[in-house]
Amino acid sequence: MPKYSLVIPVYNEERIIPALYQRVSAVMDRLDDTAELILINDGSSDRTLELLRELHDQDDRVVYLSFARNFGHQIAITAGLNYVRGKVIIVLDGDLQDPPELIPDLLVLWQQGYHVVYAQRTKRLRESWFKRLCAYAFYRILKQLANVDMPTDTGDFCLMDRQIVDLLNQMPERNRYLRGLRAWVGFKQIAFKFDRDSRFAGEVKYTFAKSFGLAINGLVSFSIIPLRLSTYLGLLSALAAIFMAILVLYWRIFIPHSTLTGFATIAIAIFFLGAVQLISIGILGEYIGRIYEEVKNRPLYTISEVGRKSVES
Repeated sequence: MPKYSLVIPVYNEERIIPALYQRVSAVMDRLDDTAELILINDGSSDRTLELLRELHDQDDRVVYLSFARNFGHQIAITAGLNYVRGKVIIVLDGDLQDPPELIPDLLVLWQQGYHVVYAQRTKRLRESWFKRLCAYAFYRILKQLANVDMPTDTGDFCLMDRQIVDLLNQMPERNRYLRGLRAWVGFKQIAFKFDRDSRFAGEVKYTFAKSFGLAINGLVSFSIIPLRLSTYLGLLSALAAIFMAILVLYWRIFIPHSTLTGFATIAIAIFFLGAVQLISIGILGEYIGRIYEEVKNRPLYTISEVGRKSVES
């Protein structure tokens, strides 16, 4: 069995895979024991699967899983964690924004007794100010609202002990936010700070819409504060309605010809109450939607092809 397992999801990355394999295999060659590289093809429509087959044929350490369709980044990582055999598992993104050359540094911290070493971004090179601002705000809002100690400015790039991965594999939830689940299990964890590189080639896969969806998923999965927020909004709207009723009564008695008692006041009150109701229903819908997904109990993914060879120690 290999001692080290590297898990990398890929989606339409035909331009990156050769460089990705070159850099990762160079790191694997320098490790003190055997290693395997698990590449998960998340339903790519380009030559990604063909390239993974070629790598598997030329290198016994390469394992590939090919989904029957696109299931998403978090599910792809989950599939990789289900198939790992090593004692130490390293998760990286397939766009080379997470430098594989940092893996030996993560291993030093693991050898010091840490079960999880998560890479914490100090800089996000060549990203727009808007994306950096949104990421900065999200991580800090989530840290304040989550029911676990959620590290800021961290992605999926991390090292995990086998014990942690076994615990993650026991979690059946479908709307997975792995960096949150990783924090939830506890044990000894430490941050490793690094500067995140820009994408090596190709197009960005995590668009703003996907990033926003992941953010909402992380917030809903680890906090019930949004549900309480809808309650607070309801109380606030009730207080506002009482205050408006008192004002209207005052205007009717003491300022009967005031324009403030007309249609505009009623319209504002209706729009305000309607907005509160829609926001509350939307928040409630997010939680009910997750219950609906869980009770269906479908498999997290379907695999059309697996490539694996035995690894000699």
